[in-house]
Amino acid sequence: MPKFFAIILCVISLSVSAQKKQPVSVIFDTDIAPDYDDVGAMALLHAFADAGEAKILATISCNAFETTVPTISLLNDYFGRPNIPIGITKREKPNMNCSQKWAEYIVEKYPHKVKSNAEAMEATKLYRKILAKQPDQSVTIITVGFFTNLADLLASQPDEFSKLSGKDLIKKKVKLLVSMAAGLNKENRGHEFNVHIDAKASQKVFTEWNTPMLLSGFEIGEKIRTGIRLINNESIQQSPVKDAYQVALTKDKNTIGRNSWDQTAVLVAIKGIAPYFSTRKLDFEIKDDGTNLLIPGEKITYLTEKMPATEVAAIIEDLMMHQPKKK
Repeated sequence: MPKFFAIILCVISLSVSAQKKQPVSVIFDTDIAPDYDDVGAMALLHAFADAGEAKILATISCNAFETTVPTISLLNDYFGRPNIPIGITKREKPNMNCSQKWAEYIVEKYPHKVKSNAEAMEATKLYRKILAKQPDQSVTIITVGFFTNLADLLASQPDEFSKLSGKDLIKKKVKLLVSMAAGLNKENRGHEFNVHIDAKASQKVFTEWNTPMLLSGFEIGEKIRTGIRLINNESIQQSPVKDAYQVALTKDKNTIGRNSWDQTAVLVAIKGIAPYFSTRKLDFEIKDDGTNLLIPGEKITYLTEKMPATEVAAIIEDLMMHQPKKK
């Protein structure tokens, strides 16, 4: 091979390699309180960040409950990223509490930079501030809670951060929306928690969102059980992830592990769909009561089963047991 062509091939190879190593830029939106799979999802996200596969731009709560911002803050602190911006909806609702009290337990036990919801930036403002600074078509938004913040972002108007409307800012800056949301039963409908809690917001997002959407539905995470290996791992000490699962699983007398809905969204957002899942194209109408009904269309990419649930669970739980990198 002539030396010139060898050099060209080498340059192309290096370029492709560099592209593959680019971390996924993520805004993470969570309702972290009514369930604890959000804690597992944040553990995955930080594990991917430590591996250089994700860049966490912001962590935002769509739930007004009092523990949400402190919980997000302590998890960011625990994984060595105390300066990640935190936002929260300033609406009074949704306000979903933590029935197993795991959130109160870890908030009391672990240090956190942001002490209360009042100290966090309003969610829409933080979205706009972060998005405005990013390269075009570069941001992946991961939502594992209600669509409250995204509906408000869609409705937002030009401000000090951007001259663009919310819709135009989304279209310009967001590459992909990945959500744990909706579900399909034999009647081609679902009534999933994240969608029905703020049905009006869900209707707005499912109707007006203008970038590709990838959904992990209820039936995907339902079969993927994690947490038992984590709480039985004696080598992990002083971990808010382990403690949250320990408190909640014990409270629920759960010996088989918690459903891993939210972790699946983080997994596919960072690692991609294959080899874990397959997909189908579809669209949903969201009814006033939050029911999602299958309708003709291909707007949404929807996960379907491929790898056995037990194998996906093992991959996810290994990531949930990731320990902070020493800084």
